[in-house]
Amino acid sequence: MSTSKTYSAKQAEEKWYSYWLEHNFFRSVPDEREPYTIVMPPPNVTGVLHMGHMLNNTIQDVLTRRARMQGKNACWVPGTDHASIATEAKVVAMLKEQGISKKDLTRDEFLKYAWDWKEKYGGIILQQLRKLGASCDWDRTRFTMEDDLSDAVIDTFIHLYKKGWIYRGVRMVNWDPQGKTAVSDEEVIRKEVNQKLFFIKYKVVGGGDRDYLTIATTRPETIMADAAICVHPADERYVHLHGKQVYIPLIDRAIPVILDEYVEMDFGTGALKITPAHDLNDYELGLKHHLPVIDILNDDGTLSEKAQILVGEDRFAARKKIATMLEEAGALDKVEEYKSQVGFSERTNAVIEPKLSMQWFCKMDEMAKPALDYVLNGEIKLIPDKFLNTYRHWMENVKDWCISRQLWWGQQIPAWYLPDGQYVIAKTREEALALANQLTVHNAQLTANDLRQDEDVVDTWFSSWLWPISVFDGFRDPNNADINYYYPTNDLVTAPEILFFWVARMIMAGHEFRGKAPFENVYLTGIVRDKLGRKMSKSLGNSPDPLELIEKYGADGVRVGMLLCSPAGNDLMFDESYCLQGRNFFNKVWNAFLLVKGWEVDDSLKNSNQVAIEWFESRFNQALIEIESNFKQYRLSEALMITYNFVWDDFCAWYLEMIKPAYQHPIDKETYERTIAFFENILKILHPFMPFITEELWHDELFGQRGAKDCCIVARLPEGGEINTQLLTETENVKQVVTQVRNVRNSKQISPKAALTLAFKASSGADYLPYTSIINKLANVSEFNAINYKINGAVSFITGTDEFFIPLNETLEPAAEKERLQKEKDYLIGFLKSVDAKLSNERFRANAKPEIVEVEYKKKEDAEAKLKILEEGLAALAN
Repeated sequence: MSTSKTYSAKQAEEKWYSYWLEHNFFRSVPDEREPYTIVMPPPNVTGVLHMGHMLNNTIQDVLTRRARMQGKNACWVPGTDHASIATEAKVVAMLKEQGISKKDLTRDEFLKYAWDWKEKYGGIILQQLRKLGASCDWDRTRFTMEDDLSDAVIDTFIHLYKKGWIYRGVRMVNWDPQGKTAVSDEEVIRKEVNQKLFFIKYKVVGGGDRDYLTIATTRPETIMADAAICVHPADERYVHLHGKQVYIPLIDRAIPVILDEYVEMDFGTGALKITPAHDLNDYELGLKHHLPVIDILNDDGTLSEKAQILVGEDRFAARKKIATMLEEAGALDKVEEYKSQVGFSERTNAVIEPKLSMQWFCKMDEMAKPALDYVLNGEIKLIPDKFLNTYRHWMENVKDWCISRQLWWGQQIPAWYLPDGQYVIAKTREEALALANQLTVHNAQLTANDLRQDEDVVDTWFSSWLWPISVFDGFRDPNNADINYYYPTNDLVTAPEILFFWVARMIMAGHEFRGKAPFENVYLTGIVRDKLGRKMSKSLGNSPDPLELIEKYGADGVRVGMLLCSPAGNDLMFDESYCLQGRNFFNKVWNAFLLVKGWEVDDSLKNSNQVAIEWFESRFNQALIEIESNFKQYRLSEALMITYNFVWDDFCAWYLEMIKPAYQHPIDKETYERTIAFFENILKILHPFMPFITEELWHDELFGQRGAKDCCIVARLPEGGEINTQLLTETENVKQVVTQVRNVRNSKQISPKAALTLAFKASSGADYLPYTSIINKLANVSEFNAINYKINGAVSFITGTDEFFIPLNETLEPAAEKERLQKEKDYLIGFLKSVDAKLSNERFRANAKPEIVEVEYKKKEDAEAKLKILEEGLAALAN
């Protein structure tokens, strides 16, 4: 590889991603190796890459690449979700632009347009993920509406129906008037909204002109659907109205005043309008009191004929007009500002309308029990575990799942209706006819054309809850090689907000259809926010384009930037400066490579860097343990930070400086070869985080000749070796000495080129002399001696409990030196107080590990020794 002074991220990304694909490094087939399996949470087929995708897929790729480098058979399965509501909305909008209305099309005609749209736009997000470096097995890409996966959905519906777990009934559902479909509770986003509270007067039947009952409501447009006014039986204000009736304003329909303890006497006026068709709680009261149900809203949120007035008006337009009409009729007492929670559709952002509707439901209580057990007994780990109580609460209070959607894009419900209204559940029309003929003898004359299939489709989640099984064809062929090898999967990376309606349901499906949990670990990411803590959104304009970030900072820079600020389960405050930090990091690695590659080797030279080599080897082994420990705990951000600091500080700032030959001088062969070996191992531990620059450097001739398959992506991660803890401790002390000497140079404005004399008095018994060459080189020291006395007039500093002296042949300013020593003393006194407080805490001593308590005692001992030295120095200055 020809060496450039600067690294071109774009060229490297294009070159190596194509190379990896060409040589099938992402491809996985069952073999004798241990599998590592991860299935991508399928993004909506309507989606384009956003920062949440970037975070989620960066984490998945790091885990996949690391597993591949551990020698495992890594299989990361990509795919997309058909997203019924969102996709149908996109297609309807596209048709509208072409002057075509959905209602003018047959189902088949509409679906042809939908499939054409999907083929044109549906793969965009997966192509974008390649820019990030996602090492998915693209040959395994699945789509939730492809034939095999759709068959699995229909088979699942039939299976659960036969078990009695799927049923049809009229229930109050969350209705999306824009999508014209029911949505699940989990797809409703609650937002606090500024509203108006209307106080409306209902005239008492048989009363005088001033005899009114006043109620407070935020929805005056629904008064035409009122079935009663309810008051608390103990509310003395309304005792005289018990058993009476009132007229609904504007339409003068009489409704009863009913009594129920459900009413809160101190809310509003204490009188509650009951509208069973348009409020869940009102519906329950309506059932209890046998009230009629009057639905005055059409599916699109406009007023129906049953409203009698403002027919065809949008519900919100009707609200304003009715307020005016009530005021003109003298039926509006007052209006107050009011804040309350309102439900919005997650898919269309339309205000949800509670609506009574005939829908299909799936019973959840039986399936929820084993899904809860898997998590409580530890077979499935939630990371972080702070979500455990939320999960438990959901599963212990589970409600039946409304699985029907009033759409055409999706898997059509396999219910077939006979002319008399009866229905059968079957996969095909022919199977349905056979079942229909069994219902009664009168059906013998039925033909297939007499049957009508349910128009609705199943909820999108009813397909994606099968994802870990269906991607491996576990329904079509339950005993195939893939499902037996890759299932259960290892890790799932997803967002906490879909913990219940995707993760929990996958666990239910895994248990029901495979008898096993579908994954072992669930890594829950946080929400990507801006640096002000605001959730990123188009409306705020605070969400950067991920592809523009990659163009500017390189994929490696963006990956590192995302992970530096993303602790598991906690929201991350993203700032573009993190990507700059990531880019600076890979430039640091590149510059270290240029430095090493620029050295000349002299075979005749002896190795004079053995101490530095042995230290770095021990430090590398120590870092490997720290990195592995954090990966095991899924602390990826911490694992990256340890790697980052190790490479930037230990390798670049210390080791390379320790062994770097003088300008235009050669290096000895042993040091050179050991350094290249260290560098190669560094590329390996960096690769999961920064795949492109590491692959680029891996193939440079500095590291020898490589075969076509000898790539960093499949190189085995280094394994840790022996750790010389004494050497590590002593070298840390040496680094402190070097830093202190440099600080003295800065404070005294001494040129880095001017050699200094350094002496030490080691009260700790430490021997610094074996490190003489390192100290001389890094601190530019010409003489380094051990002494057993203090050097009066020299600049001094303390490392650990050892004193160091730099004679500068200048008059020491006693006042300045006294001030410096006093500051150090004050700091140490404060430090000792905090250590003593911890050690005097009985709970700490009883609960902390013995080695941690021992560390605190060592801190106390060292601080006291250092304090004694400082007090001696202050006493000497006083004399």
